[in-house]
Amino acid sequence: MLASHDVAFEPWGRAVRLPRETFPQLKAVLAGFSRTERADLRAAPPQAGEESPDPWQAAPFEQWVQRLDSRWFSTACQHLLFYLQPIVALSSGEVYGQEALVRACVEGELIGAGALLQAATVHDQARAFDAQARRVAIRTAYPQLAEGQVLFINFAPGVVYNPDVCLQTTFQACREVNADFSRLLFEVTESEAFPDLGLLAAILQRYRAEGAQVALDDLGAGQTSLTYLDALRPDLVKLDRGLIQGLHADDHRVPLIGALIAYAHDLGIRVVAEGIEREEELHMVRDLGADYAQGYFLGRPAPAPQHPGVSARASRMWTP
Repeated sequence: MLASHDVAFEPWGRAVRLPRETFPQLKAVLAGFSRTERADLRAAPPQAGEESPDPWQAAPFEQWVQRLDSRWFSTACQHLLFYLQPIVALSSGEVYGQEALVRACVEGELIGAGALLQAATVHDQARAFDAQARRVAIRTAYPQLAEGQVLFINFAPGVVYNPDVCLQTTFQACREVNADFSRLLFEVTESEAFPDLGLLAAILQRYRAEGAQVALDDLGAGQTSLTYLDALRPDLVKLDRGLIQGLHADDHRVPLIGALIAYAHDLGIRVVAEGIEREEELHMVRDLGADYAQGYFLGRPAPAPQHPGVSARASRMWTP
């Protein structure tokens, strides 16, 4: 059936082309569509009189291919590590906190956050991976902080179905390292993509009940709307890097950035400007009233926190 050239077919209503280099994997992929797995993947089992489920309709074919291409995922979960990137207070130039950015090392290769999160999704392990990453970040990164610094920890709200249940292991990890909860900040990623605003508010409130801070990411990118900002009133909000990159004095984005910062401040929310890569951008966001800044100009993600203060290139901004 398989020739030595590409094959095109339409398993679920749109054309898919299999390059010939994937042929050796095809048998393993098809073997994955057992009757039990098809039933599990369907929203409901077939009713009496219905035709047997079409395996191509049961799950996207790409998902099975991606599972095969990421067989390293289970090993990676046992070798998570965190790079830290400084977040600098614009009033003083001192490092306010460090953002923990997940990585994994498998057979000497460093795997980034994007690949890990994608693999977690296709393996149906997003919830377990998110919880594991939070625990490892707290246990390994928090003890490295300088006195008074805050640890920024990312989490996806969609994996927390019940904050009283799902967050217990996170809080236990905090207690294991005697963490000061006021020096922990849990940062929501993709908040607007999570439709249940009530549950999201409950999650943030549960973190705050322990004494931790909370933040929303990507304001100005469509991922975090002004509605969410008003309804949730986080401690911090991050301006999306797309608003900042290349910013200059005559930039048409300047009034928008200034308005967003002013609006956040009116709500009692501090502002972090992400994506700072040039000195001019740093000057601009400071003059527009941002409270903190983060980006390669101030420090790249690194296996250990950068101490003390800001980079030598940026330090002259705060020199009398």
